[in-house]
Amino acid sequence: MALLNTHEVLETINMIKDENLDIRTITMGVSLFDCVSDDEDKLCGNVYEKIVSSARDLVSCGEDIEKTYGIPIINKRVSVTPVSLIGGHLSADGYIKLAKTLDRAANALSINFIGGFSALVQKGMSDSARRMISVIPEALSETGLVCSSVNVASTKAGVNMDAIIEMGGAIKRAAYLTKDKNSIACAKLVVFANVPEDNPFMAGAFHGMGEPERVINVGVSGPGVVAAAIDRAGDCSLLELAEIIKKTSFKITRMGQLVAREASQRLGVPFGIVDLSLAPTPAVGDSVAHILENMGLEQTGCPGTTAALAMLNDAVKKGGVMASSSVGGLSGAFIPVSEDAGMIDAVKAGSLTLEKLEAMTAVCSVGIDMVAVPGDVSEAVICGLIADEISIGVANTKTTAVRVIPAYGKRAGDEIDFGGLLGSAPIMKINTISPRRFIERGGRIPAPIHSLKN
Repeated sequence: MALLNTHEVLETINMIKDENLDIRTITMGVSLFDCVSDDEDKLCGNVYEKIVSSARDLVSCGEDIEKTYGIPIINKRVSVTPVSLIGGHLSADGYIKLAKTLDRAANALSINFIGGFSALVQKGMSDSARRMISVIPEALSETGLVCSSVNVASTKAGVNMDAIIEMGGAIKRAAYLTKDKNSIACAKLVVFANVPEDNPFMAGAFHGMGEPERVINVGVSGPGVVAAAIDRAGDCSLLELAEIIKKTSFKITRMGQLVAREASQRLGVPFGIVDLSLAPTPAVGDSVAHILENMGLEQTGCPGTTAALAMLNDAVKKGGVMASSSVGGLSGAFIPVSEDAGMIDAVKAGSLTLEKLEAMTAVCSVGIDMVAVPGDVSEAVICGLIADEISIGVANTKTTAVRVIPAYGKRAGDEIDFGGLLGSAPIMKINTISPRRFIERGGRIPAPIHSLKN
């Protein structure tokens, strides 16, 4: 590897010190297939021992790398095999016991989150998956660190509307069960279309079926760095601006590659992927919305926002792919409302509406993410919101998702505060005209014609 020159070293130090550059997460994926047992207690015991023995050095390794290189590593996390694939014999109560086992393991490891209380039901639901989905609200309300995701659609399979109906009810119940905590259980639950197998970002992370026994994935984030680079560029053309974003993303991804390979070597675990996702935080200067505004928008949500976001997302991916041959996961610009100070300001100013946000999700990573709506919104409306967003993913052969929080007892214009990386969320106005008759038809929306690519 070529030695870094003094300018590059100083540039990286400045990115970390002044522009919020960080490694957002080191996530160890752990396979649980060898934990299967007909006995609930034995299965839970096997799962606990496998996770703790596999990831016992994860946190200390991350802290050592931070000290060695001076690179902040914000989160240390674990993802596991989707539990519906190993819990075939579990009762509904058994799945709650398994969720508590995951939570106990996460606390023993001192990690931030554990993902994988998950199911893949894009074409239909097994009995095991149905039982698991039925207790998601209880599992998330009775644990602190467990995250859950359900893939309800894919371009190859179409949209499982029966699964969406189940998830609409689960989201409403999860909101009620944690009503005294701003319905925070919903912040740990993601509904996906075209979910990737190698996603290290919570709340949707899980360890894919085609992955090794253990794997190290790294998620890098640097919206503040990109915003600062655009600001320094001044009034250049859009083509020049795209080049600046690409070069900046390249530098960010190279740092992630360094950390991933170092963690892999120290832990003796294969390196999986680097996920370059411009994931914002509530911190000042760490906002995707501010990137768009530095590009020339008066405020995020105004006409031109979708075009600016499309350009940003494309340039980020191009720069990341040049920096690593193992870019994966979601890799693009996230737009979670509660976690982005600029997005919050745009909502409060009336510039960013839920309808505009949906349009933006067609060209960026994930989708309707960390959006809080009034707590009295109906299950049918929640299902309709999920169906709309998931259909964008299916039609465009991309990953989309919904992480929506019907905040119990709150109305449009109110605000809820989760603290930490989850931030605070303004309650957004949502169209409450009901799609109930359409949703209750159930069944499956067929896969689009362009799914036939064999």
